[in-house]
Amino acid sequence: MKNFFLLPLLYVTISSAFPVTPEEDETKTLQIVESYLQNFYGLQRDRKPHLRNKSGNLLAEKLKEMQEFFGLQVTGKPDLDTLEMMKKTRCGVPDIGEYVFTPGNPKWKRNDLTYRILNYTPKMRQADVDEAIRKALSVWSNVTPLTFQKVEDKEADIVISFAYRDHQDNSPFDGPNGQLAHAFQPGEGIGGDVHLDEEEAWTKDGRGYNLFIVVAHELGHSLGLSHSNDPGALMYPTYSYTDPNEFLLPQDDIDGIQAIYGRSNAAVQPTGPITPQACDPNLTFDAITTLRGEMIFFKGRYMLRKHPARTEAELNFISLFWPKLPSGIQAAYENVEKDEVLLFKENKYWVLRGYGIAPGYPKPIYHLGFPKTVKRVNAAYSDETTGKTYFFIADRYWRYDENKKSMDHGYPRKIISDFGKIGRVDAAFQKDRYVYFFRGTTQFQFDPRAKRIVRQMKSISWFNC
Repeated sequence: MKNFFLLPLLYVTISSAFPVTPEEDETKTLQIVESYLQNFYGLQRDRKPHLRNKSGNLLAEKLKEMQEFFGLQVTGKPDLDTLEMMKKTRCGVPDIGEYVFTPGNPKWKRNDLTYRILNYTPKMRQADVDEAIRKALSVWSNVTPLTFQKVEDKEADIVISFAYRDHQDNSPFDGPNGQLAHAFQPGEGIGGDVHLDEEEAWTKDGRGYNLFIVVAHELGHSLGLSHSNDPGALMYPTYSYTDPNEFLLPQDDIDGIQAIYGRSNAAVQPTGPITPQACDPNLTFDAITTLRGEMIFFKGRYMLRKHPARTEAELNFISLFWPKLPSGIQAAYENVEKDEVLLFKENKYWVLRGYGIAPGYPKPIYHLGFPKTVKRVNAAYSDETTGKTYFFIADRYWRYDENKKSMDHGYPRKIISDFGKIGRVDAAFQKDRYVYFFRGTTQFQFDPRAKRIVRQMKSISWFNC
């Protein structure tokens, strides 16, 4: 049973900030906040009633610490964004404080390590568990001099096991969701071991929780890494799905692990994706589309959402909203009349109806009337006033009739003939009767009525930088 007598000062100060719903009152919100900060930010479980004022102030300070780590507005109050972050499934390792059981910043003293799988979950085939763990280990061995050898019935440096609730390590699991797993930093005995919550829905794909993604994160702790506040990093505390076949270790994680063990022995040093920053002057985009009044900017496995009512763009993984979509979307456009968004990668396309992927997709782009010589679409936009959609491929463009569901005759045409010297197009969208073409870090505002470029801007001009 939690004790709340230590929180009255904070309660009085911020009760008006609580989002009160029928399902969740202020007392439950205090429970969530206290428990989260105790588990991950070192808030002491102090039961002395004479410490009320001190405890309230300490809780507010710990809230600020948590908000700063996750890049939230630092208020010391449990606002909606803070509570939403607290409710996300995550790793059980604290974000700050002395989690290590040996002093300093421990690392393995040798590069050739052993691992053992102590038991298996009945929710997956044993072969799939083996493969997920092997692949997770290779994430780290591919970028360092480290090697991992599996052993069966003898002591290993890293022991991986599935466990229930209280499993005798002073870090009990909390049942389905919540804390998915935890691991211990390098050292003797339990050092380096990975514990996975058996009550989670472990899978090899995007359903439930992907074992490969979680184990790869926990192994980072086993090798000496702490949590990163880079939201795109593997070592970010909260869970995000990425298709294992498309996974690339982000540069933030590469830099961290190589700071401990050195660079890879490979002739060509591996590099990884960098998390997009909205105001990075060198930022380029893979595709852009509107979606029910929002603007969606695609970059790698990320998307930046720009809502007209908000000043800042929101960075998310594509997989957070659409787990079945690939990363690296290459073109996209909204058909406002049908309330659909079409997304393209290589020779396939997907349709979003509302906010969900329509059944039966992906389909080949040739269903839209492209010849087999077209292997991908670079950019697209749809003119809602004419019902025509424009597809840009290399230095040419096609025009598609949304009503007839066929390509117009006389296409492709050269881009320069009708749109001016904009070159090859990376992304495009239409807004307020203008068309915006993106090439590298530059965008061109095109007036289709005057048939000319009226302005040239930086690609990031939409982000209020």
